Amino acid sequence: MSAPAGMPSEPIAAVTSKISCRKTAAQALTIVRDGVITGEGPTTKGRIHFSRALDADDAAWCARILTASAVEHQPVSRAEAEALFEINDAAAERSDDGLFDDLFAKAIVHHAASASGLPVPSRAIALSPDTAIESWAPTKAVGVNIEVLEWIAGQMRGKRRSNRTLMTLVATIVGAATLPLAQLPNVFDIGM
Repeated sequence: MSAPAGMPSEPIAAVTSKISCRKTAAQALTIVRDGVITGEGPTTKGRIHFSRALDADDAAWCARILTASAVEHQPVSRAEAEALFEINDAAAERSDDGLFDDLFAKAIVHHAASASGLPVPSRAIALSPDTAIESWAPTKAVGVNIEVLEWIAGQMRGKRRSNRTLMTLVATIVGAATLPLAQLPNVFDIGM
């Protein structure tokens, strides 16, 4: 797995400065993913980085990419969310003190809420480690797009690593009254 065409050999700082839209942000996240997988690449330069490991620097790269000025006031896209799921899956070892898990949960909920037409704060506010996810994330199922929640559940189903914050929010948002009873097992089978 390598970085998308047009981005592979540029230093990551140059890549983050060239983020012009959510598509280029998603592409930059794949460079972080590749560094997590291989332990090599522009995001690991100048430091010891083992393959399949995620550290605080990797989490910081993700935060910088997701809050770049070109995308700061746009909701997190499906492509960015998918890249974050891939980073989460790639990291067998963690030494980031939960920074990535916090960012990951907030970004996925930001995508789900915005894709459902619900208001979300700017990424700088929503994804900040100083902002509690409960302060802005939807707490009721009213208006939440079921397809988006099913997509999230599908991404989480059968994964070796789960994100408790994300699982709790999805379960809270869905609520038993939102879905026909026949659909509940499919949504809640998210690797708990």
